[in-house]
Amino acid sequence: MSQLQRIAIAPDQLQQGQILLTKEQQHYLGRVLRLREGDRFIAMDGKGKWWLAQLAREQAEVLEPLLVETELPISITLMVALPKGNGFDEVVRCCTELGVTCIAPVLSDRTLLHPSPQKLERWRRIAAEAAEQSERSFVPTILEPVTFSTAVTANQTSHRYICEARGEYPHLNKMLSSISGEIVIATGPEGGWTTQEIENAKSAGFQPVSLGRRILRAVTAPIVALSLITAACEV
Repeated sequence: MSQLQRIAIAPDQLQQGQILLTKEQQHYLGRVLRLREGDRFIAMDGKGKWWLAQLAREQAEVLEPLLVETELPISITLMVALPKGNGFDEVVRCCTELGVTCIAPVLSDRTLLHPSPQKLERWRRIAAEAAEQSERSFVPTILEPVTFSTAVTANQTSHRYICEARGEYPHLNKMLSSISGEIVIATGPEGGWTTQEIENAKSAGFQPVSLGRRILRAVTAPIVALSLITAACEV
């Protein structure tokens, strides 16, 4: 089953045992993947459901539902101060592969990027593609960018951490032994969080943590944080 091609579909495309394929999906399956009528593939709705399907002319027939257990035992919300350029594309792609549940882009005091609505659609498309590639059951939610001050007060999860390279803070790895349920982890922009932002986060219930003695790039830090959490909860 692992060798079958996978595509993401919208839940409303599944009707009475048939998958109504879009023109783009028909082109992708037929011209790009070179599947022919009668060939099988896997359809996933990004909400936890997978099906074994068989290609027909302009649709596909559902053969059977599939049970896929690839998700982490905890829910992870990654709060990321938007890096410059296209760095956030890589954050979305890698953290989706690692198992993130929700990505919340934030505008911090040192954020240089102010994304357009087209950027948000691009990030959601990247998340869907990465979920397909990594055989995720769910496509992560990509929220609309908000200010950091809004983001830190919006989430009331008990396990909340903000990564800070400067200061004598405990390593994130030491905080993960008792994690269950949900976790929120925030990583900063180029140049790091401001002192006021750290204080605001602490006032909102965030615990400052370190990711090690080295200074990580704004694109590297969220990937390291997700890797540590994944390693801790999948042992």
